Amino acid sequence: MCLPQSVEQANERKCVFLPPCFTKIHNPVMKKMAPLYFVFLFFSLYFFNACTSPEERLKNKAAAIHAEVLTLDSHVDTPLMLMREGFNIGERNDPHDRGGKLDFPRMEEGGLDAVFFAVFLGQGALTPEAYEQNHQRALGIFNLIHDMLDEHQDVAGLALTPDDAYRLRDEGRFAIYIGNENAYPIGKDLSLLQTYFELGSRYMGLSHSRHNQVCDASTDSAPPLHNGLSEFGVQVVKELNRLGMMVDVSHISDEAFYDVLKVTSAPVIASHSNARAICDHPRNLDDDMIIALAENGGVLQLCVLSAYVKTLEQSPEREKAFAELREKWNNFQDLSDEEMDRAREEWWATNSKYPAPMATVADLVDHVDHVVNLVGIDYVGIGTDFDGGGALKDCYDVSELGNITLELVRRGYSKEDIRKIWSGNFMRVFREATELARLNE
Repeated sequence: MCLPQSVEQANERKCVFLPPCFTKIHNPVMKKMAPLYFVFLFFSLYFFNACTSPEERLKNKAAAIHAEVLTLDSHVDTPLMLMREGFNIGERNDPHDRGGKLDFPRMEEGGLDAVFFAVFLGQGALTPEAYEQNHQRALGIFNLIHDMLDEHQDVAGLALTPDDAYRLRDEGRFAIYIGNENAYPIGKDLSLLQTYFELGSRYMGLSHSRHNQVCDASTDSAPPLHNGLSEFGVQVVKELNRLGMMVDVSHISDEAFYDVLKVTSAPVIASHSNARAICDHPRNLDDDMIIALAENGGVLQLCVLSAYVKTLEQSPEREKAFAELREKWNNFQDLSDEEMDRAREEWWATNSKYPAPMATVADLVDHVDHVVNLVGIDYVGIGTDFDGGGALKDCYDVSELGNITLELVRRGYSKEDIRKIWSGNFMRVFREATELARLNE
């Protein structure tokens, strides 16, 4: 574990100063010593705070809260990194040198307890052959995640229920949940939802960037296929409710969003979306949608993908380069594994040559403020979309997640508010979906 040892070093690295006493304890031996440790800590902090500046005390308060509450990220695409030759999630990788945004050492640095790994498949042809091919690819990603957990079972474990996150944290291990991003691989076979559930998936994103057999997408420029949710999509939502698998409305069209709320008997999640009133992007939810989501009892998990956080001035050279890349690689759809690897390499090279402008943590917390002012504290959380494009200037990877807590403290959010934002609201939805399925057995 590598942490800043002073406020000055923390400022230099753009992360929260975590004194050794505030770092999360993921060591079972140290946990046994915790009661005596925290008695010592109390008296140490009393004298320490007496000679620190207001800013240092604010940072220490934020660090203490961040260490105490259960922190959960509802969406990362790190399985894409697991596919990359040479990537080791057990080692600290460089996010600026194709090392991705998340690994276990950096989870420790950033104080992240639990995370949902996305089984992501891009949208392709709506044919039986393509459905079967992508179902097999989905199975391969599940296997990749399970194999990784087998290899690193001393530091992480598969989580299947809300309680598992707390249990694993008490054991000194990270909780790894699984969710599906894009229902495309199930084709027209509802039984595959049960298959994915048994493999550990606990939510299903209904679409991605293009329309599919389940619903229309928010960002597809083609005319809608269903004007919302398809008839098969209605069956998918009902089956997800039966299983206790959360319905994820991120990426789906506005019409599909409202159709889902008409059909679902359980609260839903938007695993990685933001507020359209703050950043006018079709991937974000407008105020009426946020209100409807709150009335459903669901939760909006805010992501750190800068283009969804703030409207930023774009570089014409970057836009041209990526447009040419998308055209060359068929918008990254229907590619073989080898072609996808080559496309990713070119994407990384292009992104390095023409870096994207980035929003800040303060910009992200503007979304938190907006949701809280609109519907209250109980309907907002964090789902970064790390390794799927998520990054902020001062929260570039998982090691800097404490900066979100610092900004929340700076704006006056209480420890209980922050607990709800970091995990409480999401876990409430998770528990309700699970309990509803149990009652309907």
